[in-house]
Amino acid sequence: MGPDSNQRLTDRQGRLRPWPLSPFAAVVIAAAVVAGTPAKALELALPVDCTPGETCWVIQYADLDPGPGRLDYMCGWLSYDDAIGTDIAVADLDAMNQGVAVLAAAAGTVIGTRHDMDDVNVHQIGKDALKGKDCGNGVNIDHGDGWTTQYCHLRRNSVAVRQGDTVAAGQRLGLVGLSGNTEFPHLEITVRHHDTVVDPFAGTDRTERCGVGAAPLWRDDALEQLAYRSVLLNNAGFASSIPTLEAVRAGLYDAKEVSPHAAALVFWVDVYWPRPGDRIRFRILAPDGQTLMERETTVDATRPRDMFYAGVRYRGAPWPRGRYQGEVTLVRDDGPIGSETYTRSDTIDVRPPDTESR
Repeated sequence: MGPDSNQRLTDRQGRLRPWPLSPFAAVVIAAAVVAGTPAKALELALPVDCTPGETCWVIQYADLDPGPGRLDYMCGWLSYDDAIGTDIAVADLDAMNQGVAVLAAAAGTVIGTRHDMDDVNVHQIGKDALKGKDCGNGVNIDHGDGWTTQYCHLRRNSVAVRQGDTVAAGQRLGLVGLSGNTEFPHLEITVRHHDTVVDPFAGTDRTERCGVGAAPLWRDDALEQLAYRSVLLNNAGFASSIPTLEAVRAGLYDAKEVSPHAAALVFWVDVYWPRPGDRIRFRILAPDGQTLMERETTVDATRPRDMFYAGVRYRGAPWPRGRYQGEVTLVRDDGPIGSETYTRSDTIDVRPPDTESR
């Protein structure tokens, strides 16, 4: 890492919110996607060692609306005004602490790194404390022909490369973290061509207003893995009392066993981008397969992220021992890709403590 690597990263880094593009620059991004620009394509592999839709999720895309609004490449709402990167999130802090590798999406030369910023929610420290280092810990790679990729919000002291290193596609760069201007553990990858942001889903020569471009930058296998979803059930599980948002996102509800005298059996789900009209159905099955609880709720407001839950309180008699299964299904009738239905499930065993069974 050279003496000017932090400055390089800062100069070229994409801020999470907001990115200070001029009105002209915003128009250039949109025009490059719609009208097409002559440029040699860059082929990108999946930049995180995870399974999209199971252990990680694309939760935000580059904003392709040249005005004050927001528009992702499917003409949906998974973006914010002037967003420039693709955000791939892991389930919670526990997943982050276990370690999820960030990988080079393509071969190139490292032109900037940062590694020493703390992993902390920006709401806890305030944006002023970042001193312009919104990317947090990160890596910037030059791929030649004007193409660069930048990887932001990596875990403190996890960066495994130095300025000047030559890296191969798929090489480990660091770990997903919570550094910089962010509220949750994720990787933000930003692609640029001659310093102009390019959405890797739209590519540089898309002629349609909505949808994947004719020549997206993602490799075919990565594009398939990163298939668009307009709503995301990124985590679900059991709790023995009413869950709190902070505990869910810290990964504290990971117990696989509960006492027969637990205060309740509650199934919860953490959702990105719920919208009014979304129907969320909960069901808990007892060990004998009978339905212990079944409820449905309808989302009443648009939020970037929210938690929902339903359950059954303890009624005096011990819970029957055995394995309980929780299921949650979200149904959206009118998303950007039509009707969508997503389901998550988990199990928990009701077992007495060791001292009780002796």
